[in-house]
Amino acid sequence: MGERAGNDHRSLIKQVLDDGAGPARSALAASWRRSMTLYGLDPESQGQVATLTEGQLRAAREAMEPVTQAAQGVLDRLFLAVGDAGCCVLLCDASGVPVERRGMASDDDTFHRWGLWPGAVWSEAVEGTNGIGTALAEKRAVTIHRDQHFHARNIGLSCSSHPIYDHLGRLAGALDVSSCRADQTEAMLGLITAAVADAARAIESQAFRKAFSEARIVLAGDVAERNTAALLAVDRDDLVVGATRAARLALSITDERIAGQLAASEVLGGGSIEADLLEAERGAVRRALALNNGNVSAAARGLGVSRATLHRKLHRLGLAGAAH
Repeated sequence: MGERAGNDHRSLIKQVLDDGAGPARSALAASWRRSMTLYGLDPESQGQVATLTEGQLRAAREAMEPVTQAAQGVLDRLFLAVGDAGCCVLLCDASGVPVERRGMASDDDTFHRWGLWPGAVWSEAVEGTNGIGTALAEKRAVTIHRDQHFHARNIGLSCSSHPIYDHLGRLAGALDVSSCRADQTEAMLGLITAAVADAARAIESQAFRKAFSEARIVLAGDVAERNTAALLAVDRDDLVVGATRAARLALSITDERIAGQLAASEVLGGGSIEADLLEAERGAVRRALALNNGNVSAAARGLGVSRATLHRKLHRLGLAGAAH
C-alpha cells in the first residue's frame, strides 16, 4: 500500500483504539471495535480472503436460490448502470458469501485477486469492517470507502452494500457494488449507494411476489410511497398471509399476528383501503365470469366457492346482471 494510505489506515486504527471502552461514536467505529475485540482480527494481516470449497459454494447457492432467481433481471440492470465505472455487482448470502456476480470480463482477473468473487467469505467476523459484512452485521445500508476497511490489504476497495430480506422478513443476504479503482470518488459512491438501495428493494419485491404468487399483493398504503418494498400478500378472504420486512416494521406485523388470521383492514385501516379490497374482489369475480362466458356454476368452481356463495357476492358487488 502507498505510504499515505498506510498512514491514514494506521491513524484510523489509533482513533478507534483511543475511543477505548466508551460507546462507539459511529457505525464505522462500532464495526472496527467488533473486528478488534469481538473477532480478535489483526488489521495488518496480509492473508488471503477465505474461500468456500466448490461443494460449500454449491450448497450456499442452492439455499439462496429463491432470492437469486428473483434477482436476475435486477442484477443485470444494476450492472449496466455501474459496470462502465469499473464496478462489479455481487449478490451475497447471509454469511457474506457472494453467490452471484456481474462484472466486466476485462476486470475479472483484478476482482478475482481481491476476492470479489463467488465463494469468497466477506463476513465481518472473517474480514473485519467491509461493505458486505458490515451491512449484514448492522442490518442496514453501508458504504465502506478505501481505508475505512479494517484489513490493510482491502484499503484499495470501495464498497456499497445493502441488506436483503426474504419473503418472511428474515435477513437473506446483501447486495453489493464494489470497485478497486483508485479514482473512485465519494460523490460517485453516493450515486452507486442510491442505485444499490433501489435494486435491493426491487429484489425483495420480486422475491416476495414469487413466494406469494397465488395471493393478491397490496401496497402498504402511505408506507409504500416511501418504500416500494412495503408489500402485503392477501388471500381471497382478505387475510394477510405474508408481509415484507418493510411492511412488518411499518405496520407492526409479526408471524404471530399473521398466524392469528390478521385482516388486511386491521393493519391498513378502513375507508379507502377497504374500498380497494372490495374493488379487487369485484375484479376477481368479473374475470372468473369472463373466463366462463358468464356461467355462474363454472365461475364458482374457478373461484373455489359454492354457487350460492357466488350469487351472494354478485349481488353485494353489483354484478348480478353480468351472470346467467
